Amino acid sequence: MTSADLPRLLIESFSNFLNFYLVIIFVRLLLTWFPNIDWMQQIVGFLSPVTDPYLNLFRFVPPIGTIDLSPIIAIFALKFAMQALTTLAPMF
Repeated sequence: MTSADLPRLLIESFSNFLNFYLVIIFVRLLLTWFPNIDWMQQIVGFLSPVTDPYLNLFRFVPPIGTIDLSPIIAIFALKFAMQALTTLAPMF
């Protein structure tokens, strides 16, 4: 690996991390639909500290009725960041 490959490797690695983080957020959101399942508490107990700091950045959006729009906005922001990284990767 040459020093010219380092920026591309970093961008691709961070993009892969964002993909994985997006999956974790989706799992966390889907599990909140089933609060009565016993094993869910263990999984959410692990996922909450990982995803809540990011999701809390978007809690300024008030819910509409019972629908919390902040995770949707958080996912769009994450997808926008991933798209920006994908666009930047060929430049290096």
